[in-house]
Amino acid sequence: MAWLTTPAHARWLEAETDRLLDFGLRSVVPGGFARQDESGEPVDGPLELWIACRMTHVYAIGHLLGRPGSAALVDHGLDALRGAFHDDEHGGWFAQVSRDGTPVDPDKAAYPHAFVILATSSATAAGRPGAGELLDEALAVSAQHFWDDEAGMSVEQWDRTFTTLDGYRGVNANMHTVEAYLAAADVTGDRVWLTRALRIIEKVVHGFAAGNHWRIPEHFDTQWNPDLDYNIDEPAHPFRPYGATIGHWLEWSRLTLHARAAITATGDVAPAWMLTDATALFDASVEEGWDVDGAPGFVYTVDWSGTPVVRERMHWVAAEAVGAAAALHAATGEQRFDDLYTQWWEYIGAHHLDRVGGSWWHELGTTNEVSRTVWAGKADLYHAVQATLIPRLPLTPVIVPALAAGLLD
Repeated sequence: MAWLTTPAHARWLEAETDRLLDFGLRSVVPGGFARQDESGEPVDGPLELWIACRMTHVYAIGHLLGRPGSAALVDHGLDALRGAFHDDEHGGWFAQVSRDGTPVDPDKAAYPHAFVILATSSATAAGRPGAGELLDEALAVSAQHFWDDEAGMSVEQWDRTFTTLDGYRGVNANMHTVEAYLAAADVTGDRVWLTRALRIIEKVVHGFAAGNHWRIPEHFDTQWNPDLDYNIDEPAHPFRPYGATIGHWLEWSRLTLHARAAITATGDVAPAWMLTDATALFDASVEEGWDVDGAPGFVYTVDWSGTPVVRERMHWVAAEAVGAAAALHAATGEQRFDDLYTQWWEYIGAHHLDRVGGSWWHELGTTNEVSRTVWAGKADLYHAVQATLIPRLPLTPVIVPALAAGLLD
């Protein structure tokens, strides 16, 4: 039996959303949100912008689901974005700040700035006071400093003053920029963000991925030439691993389908390659990533021949797998996507769900035991919460604007 369209499974998804939202309550600390350890307690150390933004986004979801107390947490996140994370002198937001508000990492990076757009888009859709002004500022910073119109991509990282641009170019930050731009397009009604998201998708999916056997190069130089040996000596890097990252193929597949649906909703005809490429990326992730080394689960990375490199199983990859399967089922109606969706939720239920401590185990080893080589603790809720909602929502608008429009199944 496949589960994707069954009311009983939808009720389970809703209960899992609530279980996750409850776990995240202890991440709230003065100045923002902290990473959580395996028991849910906040982890000491600097506060990170990407965590603060993702948790603000998650509790915007909670508020739109009618979960009491969530609005205050969204507002807490917005206060953090107005407060210590905000660079009042040079603009933009710091990647990390100490608990006393001192910048720890003063550089301005595209990855967390994409999440500022996502968080403020979600808070705006949730109707939180002042969110729209922060969204306007976040989009202005992105347009002025990160968007490279000639390349049709986002650059990666500036110094604090937005004077010196690092030579590295990365696909991960561009992927989350696509996610952020799609949300901004839905919330603001300004099609420029959809157009820019499509340009990034076309370059990465229809260009880099399709031209490299669907193994997406992640790391590039200033001229967007791939550096295929990048971090070969640090293959398990949590943000910039060597090789091709299986979970990102699944994310790009789903984001391509969201963009395709958004284009269609405007009355335009989406390029035919969008569905073809999204399906090919998904199929490649299954062929090279799922159950390839003697135990179920998705490996983290593969090399350029498709051989696994880092074999640990990350929770976020499993979450993106069910999201991509649900999106492809919505786009095609094909039963095989429902079957895989069901199989992967069974895997998550058997291995990733921590039914005692709460949330999901963020990393498993090659025999699906709890592992901590790349990710210790349970950093945040973003991937898992979205996995419980994507199956119950249309492809467009994206998650939070769809909730605001009352489109939850």
